[in-house]
Amino acid sequence: MSGQAPALAAVVGVELRKLAARPRTWVTIGMLCALPVVVAVLLSVTEVAPRPGAGPAFLSAVLANGQLYPAAALGIVLPVFLPVAVAVVAGDAIAGEAAAGTLRYLLLRPVGRTRLLVAKLAGVLAFTAAAVVAVTATAWVAGVLLLGDAPVATATTTSGSALSTGELLWRTALVMAYVTLSMTGVAALSLLLSTLTDSPLAAALGGLGLLVSSTVLVALDAAQGLRDLLPTRYWLAWVDLFRDPVLWTDVQRGLLVQGGWVVVLLGAAWANFTTRDITS
Repeated sequence: MSGQAPALAAVVGVELRKLAARPRTWVTIGMLCALPVVVAVLLSVTEVAPRPGAGPAFLSAVLANGQLYPAAALGIVLPVFLPVAVAVVAGDAIAGEAAAGTLRYLLLRPVGRTRLLVAKLAGVLAFTAAAVVAVTATAWVAGVLLLGDAPVATATTTSGSALSTGELLWRTALVMAYVTLSMTGVAALSLLLSTLTDSPLAAALGGLGLLVSSTVLVALDAAQGLRDLLPTRYWLAWVDLFRDPVLWTDVQRGLLVQGGWVVVLLGAAWANFTTRDITS
């Protein structure tokens, strides 16, 4: 095991450097950050926010305190844009190498398929974390500059309790972590499909198609029996992290559901990739 650990670290490092060197990575993150900025500009110009309970969480409160905008920005990108970005990156992980004809050459090196798959997964998760951090940081700057930085004590939870600076920071950090972990199911699903096809587009679209189906079923009363097992069911449970006291029930359920999907989907990806006949 001690001889394998450095090799795995080296393979992961290579994947992270490849990901960072691709302009597409930064263009995608930039587009994710652009939407919250546009929304912040519109809010600052019009000073018209959605009514409480309408639109993304906290968007109705950001005119009073721009420091709440990072949470609102994550609520803006979470339902559609962030999953799309993660699905595209994960769908390209293996299928992109196959489409470019480089997968066989990668496997000719003494890397091993399991370590290569782990490295690809690490790259997708690193992209997800970087995107979440970038959106949060950009939203904080946009919120403070465009919407004002009223004293943090004026920021409140959804229960109406005032937040101190420390409370606002740790709650926002928890939201960032939860949103990142909520995307692991998307990453695992698209990575599995990436091992099944040589088309990155097909892998990404397949993952998005299944996620759209999950979103539809969550809202369907007839699917009530399986609703709590769907990967998108608890995505918006991060709002409970801004209640007083924090409601952990749905957050914990969301993490368990994501964990279950990740184990099943990554297990299937590993089983297929390690036994697949690589011809491209």
